[in-house]
Amino acid sequence: MKTCGIVAEYNPFHNGHIYQIQETKKQKDIDVFIAVMSGNFVQRGEPALLSKRRRAQIAVENGIDIVIELPYIYATQSANQFAQGAISLLKLASVDYISFGSECGNLENLKEIADTPINPDHLHVSLAKGMSFPKAYSLLTSDMLPNDILAVSYLKEIKDTNIEPILIQRTSNYLDDSFSENASALAIRSALKDKKDVSSATPAQLDIDAEYAYFEMYYPYLRTLLLTTPKARLQEMFLVSEGLETHLINNAKEYDNALDFLNGCTNYRYTTSRIRRTCLHIMTQTTKKEVERLPKLETIRVLAFNDTGKKWLHNQRDKIQIASTFSSIPSPWRALEYRSTLLYASIFSKDIRNDILQEELKGAQYIKK
Repeated sequence: MKTCGIVAEYNPFHNGHIYQIQETKKQKDIDVFIAVMSGNFVQRGEPALLSKRRRAQIAVENGIDIVIELPYIYATQSANQFAQGAISLLKLASVDYISFGSECGNLENLKEIADTPINPDHLHVSLAKGMSFPKAYSLLTSDMLPNDILAVSYLKEIKDTNIEPILIQRTSNYLDDSFSENASALAIRSALKDKKDVSSATPAQLDIDAEYAYFEMYYPYLRTLLLTTPKARLQEMFLVSEGLETHLINNAKEYDNALDFLNGCTNYRYTTSRIRRTCLHIMTQTTKKEVERLPKLETIRVLAFNDTGKKWLHNQRDKIQIASTFSSIPSPWRALEYRSTLLYASIFSKDIRNDILQEELKGAQYIKK
């Protein structure tokens, strides 16, 4: 069975994701699509619009055969660490291909950058200082866009493996917030927030009156933590360094809403995404020591699968460690996942909150076609 991995957040799953699957099939004869998907929080440090269980279900209903969870600590880091976690899971799954979206659409240019020793997380800084590579499109136009930075990170991680890259030209700009049938996930989230019908852009049935998670909903809790936690304790938190705790505290004192807080914290040194990710780890009380002590990632947690995925899982049962239940996830990883789910669920009404917490403890969902 030829397998293809896709690293995704599906926040939410939309027409562009269907297009990626279809175009990948046109390029290669794929038997199984395996998605490595962020959990309840995503790389920009934001809560996912829908819970991971719901997003995994929608993905399997629309072309993915198996959804594997990218652990919280990888899902909420910058491109380099995000890619390391995702590709390590695809290596465990022994996929033949990885398919990813790209703004530039030029695989050779991206490979050229990936062959350099530069850390993908620092591409923006390096380009701003004038560092260039002869064929890199970004040097002739502007800074690299998010999916190309991730593409470089994936290409670095699959070096010296048998995983073959498949590049799919994006049909929308990741940062474009204009709504259309080809709208980006950002545009769909923005439209939904404004109570607009988004059904033309996504197969997910997103009721405009349903409860969804947004970063600003967590700000009262975050602000309280920043204003009441001793600095020494904040300094122990993951991603807090070089006096960042003082910067966060000062802005929490100044601003009583999330947008002003984020704008106040963002500067030449810290991106908005870095600020959100750091604040997220403060809210989940994730310490540097806890992250340092995490064992090697050797277990795959499956969130959802269909009949094709079931067959693949059966064939892999003696080759890789698959967590069929929540309790079978190694304890240090499990503790982080449950804390992050507690935080994620905290802003929802009681019934939805209880459902999210109960779903976290369940095994993988079987989605019948």
